[in-house]
Amino acid sequence: MIDRARLEAIVREAGRIALATWPGHGHALESWDKGGNSPVSAADLAVDSFLKRELGALLPSAGWLSEETIDAPERLGGDLIWLVDPIDGTRDFIRGRPGWVVSVALVSAGRPLFGILDAPARGEFWSGEAGRGSWRNGVRLSASRRSTLPGARVPAHALPKADSDLTLVGQPNSIALRMAMVAADEADLVATLRWGYEWDIGAAALIAREAGAMATDAFGQPLAYNKRDPRAFGVLVCSPEIHGAAVERLAGRARELAAGG
Repeated sequence: MIDRARLEAIVREAGRIALATWPGHGHALESWDKGGNSPVSAADLAVDSFLKRELGALLPSAGWLSEETIDAPERLGGDLIWLVDPIDGTRDFIRGRPGWVVSVALVSAGRPLFGILDAPARGEFWSGEAGRGSWRNGVRLSASRRSTLPGARVPAHALPKADSDLTLVGQPNSIALRMAMVAADEADLVATLRWGYEWDIGAAALIAREAGAMATDAFGQPLAYNKRDPRAFGVLVCSPEIHGAAVERLAGRARELAAGG
């Protein structure tokens, strides 16, 4: 259906476009707040424009949903859609830190078929294909198999007192990269308790799932894509053996926060 090599080449080129203006290499960068304390940069828009053109040419029948493009309702009329976050982890990007990625997923009938993350500042290229597995730099991934929640590795800067039995590991700003850490067995659990968007998680959720991890919303329910409202409350990616315990621990907090949002 799709030329995977060409798809990967397009995403790699998008990564090169972003890297060419990354302040971590000493480049000056125009950035601003687009509202709601959400930063954006000229690089986000340049990568978004490039991907919209090239992915549209690669698969003209697919719709488009991106963080940096006004939503087009006609996307709901088709089975195929591109989910794109041109730079996930913009705060790290702007600050010259490497914890950002270009995130691209192709979704069919509400389920991701391909997921790609390019993290050029880290020298990492992640990919996943439904039913075929996932890889980082060509090496097949096998996710965390941790069997107990206490002691689980969590990429975060700090943990609430209720989670003091968990183990902190380094946290990139990109939620997609944090999810991918579970796929690579570099973390056991990633959870968010806030409203987020499909483009944030589509590619990384597929990569994690194909590596053997569980990837759900904060309530433990399956993730769905190309919805009229492209939001979901939270994401939970973890070893399958601790998924139930994580859902149980987070349930009260998730209900309270979701009701307030």
